[in-house]
Amino acid sequence: MRVAVIILNWNGRKYLEQFLPALIRFSQEDAEIIVADNASTDDSVAFLRSRYPSIRIISNPKNGGFASGYNQALHQVDADYYVLLNSDIEVTENWIPPVIALMEKDDQVAACQPKVRSYYEPKKFEYAGAAGGFLDQYGYPFCRGRLFQAIEEDHGQYDDVCEIFWATGACMFVRANVFRELGGFDDDFFAHMEEIDFCWRLKNHGYRVMYCPDSTVFHIGGGTLPKASYQKTYLNFRNNFFLLYKNLPSDRLLRVFAVRYLLDTIAAFKFLFQAGFRDFWAVTRAHMSFYRLFGKIKQKRKALQQGSMKDMYRGNIVLEYYLLGRRKYTQLNSSRFFSK
Repeated sequence: MRVAVIILNWNGRKYLEQFLPALIRFSQEDAEIIVADNASTDDSVAFLRSRYPSIRIISNPKNGGFASGYNQALHQVDADYYVLLNSDIEVTENWIPPVIALMEKDDQVAACQPKVRSYYEPKKFEYAGAAGGFLDQYGYPFCRGRLFQAIEEDHGQYDDVCEIFWATGACMFVRANVFRELGGFDDDFFAHMEEIDFCWRLKNHGYRVMYCPDSTVFHIGGGTLPKASYQKTYLNFRNNFFLLYKNLPSDRLLRVFAVRYLLDTIAAFKFLFQAGFRDFWAVTRAHMSFYRLFGKIKQKRKALQQGSMKDMYRGNIVLEYYLLGRRKYTQLNSSRFFSK
């Protein structure tokens, strides 16, 4: 199979310098390595051309964020499998073959992720992906190994191959023909949750998303936007509304949005009292942006296929985490996951 590993870079010279040697050492026999540059203003491209002249560089004309950046770049890549890889990830030996082998067993497996552990705390899972992503019925993402800020150590408790709801965009393997078939990522997301939106569309078309524990990578996280970022708060809240409205079955829209409006209002005032006005305003601005773009998102919904809630959680992660004190995926009721 033709495999292409594509790093989307924006002013990330320090990560390229740090992590490209291991990537080349552990990948060059299994895949082509490509760097797609999102109009960086640092010396990333000059560094690549001088230090790694054999690596293909795709230069995007502007910084369109994660979604548009990858869409532009992947349009120019001829491969059977794309591997979307963050620049702040350290790969390990034999990280590609197990995932490709898993996907080759079933044509309906369209996306897959490896185990993602923390670069700075290697015994722990990493926030963005951990051992596979899920979504509760109100749109809150969580992972095996991570509920909100509670991140588990890896003791082999999630070493089983399993179907998940979403694969992390930090390290996502995806069938190239399916990516093209479904139109890639939604450019309007810019960054954050576009991979969840894409994986939900996969499921709405009958495809599967998997987790492969036999491959491990280590992720720094927050390489482009730090965790304590008002822009990240804005994008997460806004894009969460985008993906819910685009993909939820019609009979659940009203109830879900009523609950989310209430919970987002509570979150906004919690930000105001604990973190200050900027996070409060980020949530408010996210809602305003959704309403402003409602007509456009509505047209997208009409053009899409909805219906699947397979592997979504019937409960409310916010209530279970903050009121019931549940901090681990294994403490959730396994019977409350939708089966179709």
